[in-house]
Amino acid sequence: YRVFVDRLAAIRPMSNGERAAITDYLEGADDLDVVLDRTVRLLSTLTRQVAVVQYPSLTRSTVKHIELVPMSETRLMVVVIMGSGRVEQRIVPIGVDYLSADGAAALTSARARINAATHDRRLAEALTSLGTLHDEDSETEDALTAGVLAALEDALAEERATKVTLAGTANLARSSSDFPMTLEPVLDALEQHVVLLRLLSAEADGDAMGVSVRIGSENPVTGLQSTSLITSGYGSGDEHVGAVGVLGPTRMDYRANIAAVHAVAGYLSKVLR
Repeated sequence: YRVFVDRLAAIRPMSNGERAAITDYLEGADDLDVVLDRTVRLLSTLTRQVAVVQYPSLTRSTVKHIELVPMSETRLMVVVIMGSGRVEQRIVPIGVDYLSADGAAALTSARARINAATHDRRLAEALTSLGTLHDEDSETEDALTAGVLAALEDALAEERATKVTLAGTANLARSSSDFPMTLEPVLDALEQHVVLLRLLSAEADGDAMGVSVRIGSENPVTGLQSTSLITSGYGSGDEHVGAVGVLGPTRMDYRANIAAVHAVAGYLSKVLR
């Protein structure tokens, strides 16, 4: 299998109908959870394997916009929009009434300075830049920049909760004869999302086709050494913020599954752009 996969010179192009179906299905949603849920269901249907997708990593995402919305005289909502499509919201206490005319003008000015300091920066870099603004900018209320900093720090702390979603586990039963003993180790491994996250995160170095293929014992997880894992990163340009892939028996249609994973990853990147 490894020799066969290594000799695949190019990815088989998908038909016009398949490309149209992928585009229509993924572009029909504007919520990240819905997009990723549709992604794994689509990929599972195309390949008849277990499909898995990693939620976008905040540490590898850039900040696209920070919106500041006054909720009352003492509270303000901070909305952080990431380039990956993730949106983080926090309510922070403030000491200025931004609902007043003077407060609204001050908030507009502060919003511009905060976005200038964070736009298109990775989350960690945005934190550093915003910290500098907090220390040096006398025009912006300290509570405001402190609140935005806290929101970004909370988002970074929640990176540990990054998760995966999968679909098509029942497809394994259709290939039960390809597993020498039992499906139990495979199913146990699939239930451990930390394991799947580690596998998907390690995907970064795809081959020239942009796809990684791990076959049998090449998988570091004992319970998955009777399977093959095909993965590809998705994101914006060269910036991968997550990975998508399929898992199934080592006896699978590698050419077709590689093409499907590659195509879905590409369309997912376009949808989240």
